[in-house]
Amino acid sequence: MSEVVYTSRVSIVRERGPIRSAQVPGRTQPVTFGVHGEIAAHYGVDPAEMPADATTIDYLVAAAGG
Repeated sequence: MSEVVYTSRVSIVRERGPIRSAQVPGRTQPVTFGVHGEIAAHYGVDPAEMPADATTIDYLVAAAGG
């Protein structure tokens, strides 16, 4: 096996409901994860109570495309 050359150190905090914030390498401000559109509707989240924001799924899709 090859030696490990990188370990990502990330911390995630659940703020409230589906809202999460993550400290990730290379950023001084946390990344916010939330819900929007069809995903909010699927989970029964009232858009008036939560600001629309990218979901963890959105970030995964973007990472796979990068």
